Amino acid sequence: MLRRSVYPVLGLLGMLVAAQATASISLSATRVVFDGAHKEANVTVRNGNQEVLVQSWVDGGDSELAQVPFAITPPLARVLPKQEQLLRILYEGQGLPTDRESVVWLNVQEIPQATGQANTLQLAVRQRIKIFFRPANLPGNALLAPEQLVWQLTAHAGKAQLTVKNPSLYHVSMADIELKLGKQTVFSADSTMIAPGAQKTLGSALSPTQSSLTLTFKNINDYGAQHKYSVRLDNAQPANAKPAEPTIAF
Repeated sequence: MLRRSVYPVLGLLGMLVAAQATASISLSATRVVFDGAHKEANVTVRNGNQEVLVQSWVDGGDSELAQVPFAITPPLARVLPKQEQLLRILYEGQGLPTDRESVVWLNVQEIPQATGQANTLQLAVRQRIKIFFRPANLPGNALLAPEQLVWQLTAHAGKAQLTVKNPSLYHVSMADIELKLGKQTVFSADSTMIAPGAQKTLGSALSPTQSSLTLTFKNINDYGAQHKYSVRLDNAQPANAKPAEPTIAF
């Protein structure tokens, strides 16, 4: 009985390996910053070792947008092995706020050609990255937005909470969030993004009156690079984090 059960598992693993091998495309960026002063932004799709169809579109993610005011050209393209395809992201010119940054999502789906081989599992692999629409002449600076975040330990229903407010006009993407008491990590989170003017609450198991707590996180900037920030949280007082290295504003 054991031997019989092993063969289907091995066969499934083999099909999954074949499916993974079909993932051929890569994108030239991990995010797109769309400058509202321009009519379009571009992303390059790079293909690997086999001919594929690439289908692309934009969606609003968790936003309340009834329609996303963007178009992709070409929406469907055949890309030969070792070749590239330029995707043009076009904005309709209206439909998004002009007083703050907005986020929508670019989807790029790879549709592999049929292999003609029996017992082969093929998957349409989709990559999804954020498009940050930044209106023209928007005040402030996205690079300095992480320093404007307001961090605070607060109490609610007998439990302590870590809250963060974003008073800036820009989204702030964060990774590797840690709250430490001395060398002990008492709270951690992998990643999150906070929108302009928004507030988020993160759970914690500490008393809000406890001192000597150190918060650290990494900000992910427009180019996908990560920069570390830290702040000391004492006695439920709001505080702003500072970069571990000097931040240069452009």
